Amino acid sequence: MKKSDLFVEPCPFCADTLRLIQYDYCYSKKDSYAVSKGHTLVIPYRHFSDYFDCTKEEKKDIWNLVEQVKTELDQQFNPDGYNIGINCGAAAGQTISHLHIHIIPRYNGDVADPSGGVRGVIPKKQKY
Repeated sequence: MKKSDLFVEPCPFCADTLRLIQYDYCYSKKDSYAVSKGHTLVIPYRHFSDYFDCTKEEKKDIWNLVEQVKTELDQQFNPDGYNIGINCGAAAGQTISHLHIHIIPRYNGDVADPSGGVRGVIPKKQKY
């Protein structure tokens, strides 16, 4: 199966106008399928799928916006922690062919045992 066979088209991010914060190269929006209160995405304007194809300018803007979103989420929701995630490629679970970074606020008790964090993408490897 080719990478392009798995992606949803037309791109829901390119057509989206519900933007929270806008920078020169990226913007933020609430995740339409939030896994926690405050789950937010940071999305570059330019349509490309892989983080490793970002320009230096895009990377700088993206991470500055991640910091700003985190600050605002701290003030609004006061979470106990965060997961920051990027899915690069179908094998990593990417289903939309437009790069986006997940900023997922975490709260004490939202799962029984959060140890292992992002290692949970492969459940058998989460606990070590």
